[in-house]
Formats: sequence, C-alpha cells, structure tokens
Amino acid sequence: MLAEADGRFLDVRHEPDDPRGQADRTLRLRRLGKLGDMGLATERAPGVWELSERLEPTLREMGERGDIIRTMQKALRAEGAERDPMSFAIHDAAPATPIVGRVIDKNLSDELGEELTLVVDGIDGRTHHVVGIDPVRVAETRVGSIVEIGPPDSAGRPSDRAIASIAEGSVYRPSRHLEQARFEGRVPGGDYDGFVASHVRRLEALHRAGIVERIDADQWRIPKDFTTRAAAHDAGRGGWANVRILSSFDLERQVGADGATWLDRRLVGDAMSDLVPAGFGEQVREAMEQRRERLIEQGDATRRSDGRVSYRRNLIATLQEREVARVGAELAATKSSPFRAAADGEKVSRMFTGTVQLSSGKFAIVEKSHEFTLVPWRPGIERRLGREVTGVVQGGSVSWQLGRNRGPEL
Repeated sequence: MLAEADGRFLDVRHEPDDPRGQADRTLRLRRLGKLGDMGLATERAPGVWELSERLEPTLREMGERGDIIRTMQKALRAEGAERDPMSFAIHDAAPATPIVGRVIDKNLSDELGEELTLVVDGIDGRTHHVVGIDPVRVAETRVGSIVEIGPPDSAGRPSDRAIASIAEGSVYRPSRHLEQARFEGRVPGGDYDGFVASHVRRLEALHRAGIVERIDADQWRIPKDFTTRAAAHDAGRGGWANVRILSSFDLERQVGADGATWLDRRLVGDAMSDLVPAGFGEQVREAMEQRRERLIEQGDATRRSDGRVSYRRNLIATLQEREVARVGAELAATKSSPFRAAADGEKVSRMFTGTVQLSSGKFAIVEKSHEFTLVPWRPGIERRLGREVTGVVQGGSVSWQLGRNRGPEL
C-alpha cells in the first residue's frame, strides 16, 4: 500500500470485477481499519485513506519490540519462570538507575559481535532487557550470575586506548598489534588473531561514524584526539552500561556456601527495602531467610530474645578467610607446593599463575617456588598472567602494582 500510495494517499474506492481483486481490496480495507485504530492511517473520504508518515518506523519498532518480548519470555520459560509481560522493561540504552538481578539470557546484539544484550530478572519485580553491553566486561558472566547494571562509565574503552598506544605516526596497523600481542603473551586463551580482530571491528564501527579512516587492509588513520572522539561517540549513543558481577553463584549455592556471599553482604547491611515481594525479589528474600538460618546453625549469627539476629563481628572477613583456607588446602593437594594464607598488610610479590572463582569472589593464584597463596582479584591483572605481580593485601582486598618495582596501582 505504501508503494501504491500517491503522496501518502491511497484510493480503494474502485472495486475490481475479478474475485481475486475483490478479495485483495477487502484485505486492504481491513488492514486500513486496523491502522486507523492505531492512529497510523486516516480515512479522509469514503474509500480514500491517508497513510501516516510514522507508519513504517512505528510498525518496525513494534515488530522489534515483539521479538524482544518473545525472547524474554523464552528465556524465562527456560528458567522455569513466568512473568507478566507488563512487568517487562526494555532499555534502548544504559539504565539511569542501577538494576540488580539474575542474568537469564546473554546474546549478541549485532552481527559484528561488538555489543551484547543481557536479560535480567530484577529484584524490583521487573524483567529487564538491556542492550549495548561491552562483551569484555561480561566475559565471565553466565546465566544465573547476579549482576548490577548501571549508567555508563565516564572512562573510554580499553580497546580504544590500546589502539591509540599501538598507533605510530597516527597510523594503526593490525599486523603490528598482532606482533606485539604475541610477544607480550597477555591474551587469555592465546587467541591473538581474534583479539586483534576485535579491535579492527571497533575501528570499522568508528569508520562508519566518520572518526577514523581506512587506508588499506593493514592501515588505519587515527586522529590525535581519537580516544576523546571515540568516547564522545559512545556517549552520544547512550554509552556502554557499567556492569558489575555481584556473585557468580546462584541463590541456592549461596545459601549453603562457606564463604562470604552476596546474600551475607545484604544481611549484614540489612538490605531488604529494595526487594519487591514478587518474582526474583521474592526469591532473594526467601534465600536471605534461609542463609540467616544457616549462619545461626554454624554459630556465625545469634537470634536474640526479641527475635532480631546479631551477626559475628567481622562476619564477611571471617567467612572469606574460612573459604580461602579450605580452597587453598584443596589446591595444595594437586600442587607440589603448600598453601599459605596472606596476612593483612603483607606485601605479595609472586608469579600470577591463574584464578579461582569462590563464593567470596574471584581470587588470583600467586606462587613462589616453595608455596602459593590466594589473593583477591582486581580488573587489569589478567594482563600479567604468567608474570610476577606485586601488591599489598589489606582489608580483604589488594592493591596491585604492575611490574616488579613500579607501575600504576589498580
């Protein structure tokens, strides 16, 4: 009908003689009636309709929204859950207010693999569909993880900073980047080609935005203010959401864990007011009650005569130390060196050999020739895998330094 309209006006007054034409006209009239109910078409005279200029974009957006809703319903059914579609929240950009919930789906948003979409069953009683997620930030996020998704970070992408640092004379060469990556050996999994290809895909996206220029297959012209313009481009598109993994363990595993869980931190902080008594919010409330009883059973909490519960002093640190000691002992049984827990305030200078995921969080395995220890992991240290790292353990965390004697703190 759009193709046949004359200046957005469609004349369906004439009734064809053949049955097929009559049936087609009937279908058009029925469709025009539906579009009229939607405010996308208006009958200006009997049999003469004006099609709205918003017709195509509106229908396309509605079709995309319908696809999103079906995707969300499918993800919920896979988890054995049902939610009213009226509770669905579809975000076209990073949410202005942080969302906390359980990841129930994770998939690519585009064919270039530059962005991810997360579907999150929130503690606010709503199911959220969030696009524009940096794949690097959620590489370890899986279905069942508890996450917080908030407004974009002000800092630019690490990939943009890497491109700027590799560029020579305002020219970035993927072949040079590949050579350096292989020399430094910092790419997890050793997929150097895929690592560099992801940077090229970023440049292709920025090329479409007019920020960089492709000279040939192995040369890209980078402006002097590349990182600033790239960050401004992201901000103009709403920016990448800031995603923080609160727990890699689901609620059931957290209830029975011997470490410091997300549930424990909520219990200590007496955080209940943000839990809507429906959907995942109700599940979290029930899990917190179960976890509280578990802590009472193992002597880490006490129920007072007034019914209130008191928790062991330094509960989080105690639970974390307990879990680290257990896991350290288990790892020692598979290694040729013993485990030793790092003391608070101790300076650690050892070889970073791997990571382990605990209910208390992610920990780095650092080793010397005669022993190893586990220390809290921080973003950025993965680039030092297989190399010596230095840091100071303090207050259940660690301040890492990149390099033996110098380097920026993380």
